[in-house]
Amino acid sequence: MSVLSVTDDVTEVAYWRGRAERAEECAEKAEARVGQLQLRVEELSEQVAVLSRMLFGRSSEKTGPSSAVDEKPEDRQDSGGGDAGRPARQRGQRPGSRGHGRRDYSHLQTREEIHDVPEVDRACPGCGVAFTPLGTDDSEQVDWQVVITRIVHRRRRYRRCCTCPGPRTVTAPVPPKPIPKGRFTAGFLARLLYEKYVLGLPLHRIARALAAAGLGVAEGTLCGALKDVHGLLGGLDEQIVARNAAAGHVHADETTWRVFERVEGKDGTRWWLWVFVAADTVVFRMDPTRSAAPVEKHFGIDRAAGALSDGCRLVVSSDFYTVYQSLGRVDGVDPLWCWAHIRRYFIRAGDAHPQLRYWADQWVARIGMLYLAHRALAAEQPTTGGYREAAGAFEAALRAIDTARRAEAAIHSLHPAAKKVLATLDREWDGLARHQDFPDLDLDNNAAERALRTPVVGRKNYYGAHAEWAAHLAARVWTIVATAERNGREPLAFLTGYLNACATAGGKAPAGPALEPFLTWQTTTQTGSPPSTDPPQDGPPDGPEP
Repeated sequence: MSVLSVTDDVTEVAYWRGRAERAEECAEKAEARVGQLQLRVEELSEQVAVLSRMLFGRSSEKTGPSSAVDEKPEDRQDSGGGDAGRPARQRGQRPGSRGHGRRDYSHLQTREEIHDVPEVDRACPGCGVAFTPLGTDDSEQVDWQVVITRIVHRRRRYRRCCTCPGPRTVTAPVPPKPIPKGRFTAGFLARLLYEKYVLGLPLHRIARALAAAGLGVAEGTLCGALKDVHGLLGGLDEQIVARNAAAGHVHADETTWRVFERVEGKDGTRWWLWVFVAADTVVFRMDPTRSAAPVEKHFGIDRAAGALSDGCRLVVSSDFYTVYQSLGRVDGVDPLWCWAHIRRYFIRAGDAHPQLRYWADQWVARIGMLYLAHRALAAEQPTTGGYREAAGAFEAALRAIDTARRAEAAIHSLHPAAKKVLATLDREWDGLARHQDFPDLDLDNNAAERALRTPVVGRKNYYGAHAEWAAHLAARVWTIVATAERNGREPLAFLTGYLNACATAGGKAPAGPALEPFLTWQTTTQTGSPPSTDPPQDGPPDGPEP
């Protein structure tokens, strides 16, 4: 064999060896790429499952009538066939339960109408003898009418007929108005605030409803009235904020809000509506940022010192957002994480990965047992044997969750989605387990989320505010209304009473003793029941003034 042929063979072997090595490298890269794509597919599938539940699923996260979290013990029905054999609880009144009967509307303004038998039918057709009256057969209806009243104030004037010193004429005093030169009464303005911020109606719908009742008014006129009311609510709002900031426990949450006005130092239109729910107050704050600044400002947290002012202590129930996590590093603040949020992660993992549904159901059941134990604990009086027994059951349910999370975290073959949820549970465990130190507080942050429902309805209907003052007005109204409702006050009557007090004060916000009846936490504590905030009955009826 010649030297040339040997060289050719070596070159060919090297060529094919290189091809094989490159093919092996390409196969490894392709395998790695396939693995990355599979992870991405699983991630997107999880997102699709979550979004599908949000868009097409039930609005509640309840897993069914067998869920321990959502079902009371007395409502359980065991048919021996597991969850599938348990019939779903029907809506409406339960069979055999005692109803409340027909409602009593005798407190409403009443108008009686007499319906008589025709005269020809009030006598015997055979002999003509008249029938004897036998009383009445009574029934009632409820009518709904919207009456727009035009009030004309005629102030009498008198002229002096003597030559004594003094003014030559005397005129009756100007009737009280919440806005000195305004056209609308306190009742009208209160209903305007109620319709927009409590019922969530945009101004054009309110104007259309007024037009149907006979009052043609421009949306700009209503907007101007709202702007005039903004300043009148400031004093009461400040009192509620101060009371809320001094509370020992609050529920905190936030949601987006749109403000379509260019503000210096703010890019874009996305603002944030913060809510802080205490035992007797609810505060809404509108802020252009989602940073910790609004929370620190509200509670008076000194960022440099890392502590609350005056050595106070605060317990905050919230979700796992980083702002609330940063509060855990503040001296005097104890964060409590929401068990409903961590439960949501398990439910989403089961929705996204069918092979994890049984695993997710087990975890939902464990959390459900924790809720049941907490409910039993809340139903008992402290220092009683039942309370100590319920406290032991609550600690046992918490230990069961702790044991399960530690055991499953050590399983290397666990699904990546399950590992991710368990990692979140492990990371937030301290804040979740801290509920053991505060067994009388809620396990979740549902109080704050429920408080945000009314603003969210407004956001869906009118999409935000077109001016910064309007956004702050919305927060003020929600603060006042939610605080009134939390203390058993009817919002419309409360707003009417407060604006009547503004009118009595000469078109200014009441202060001092005049403001105290509207500090609901004081009046409810002192009297045991809220005082009436209805407008005085001896004055003119509410309605727009000329």
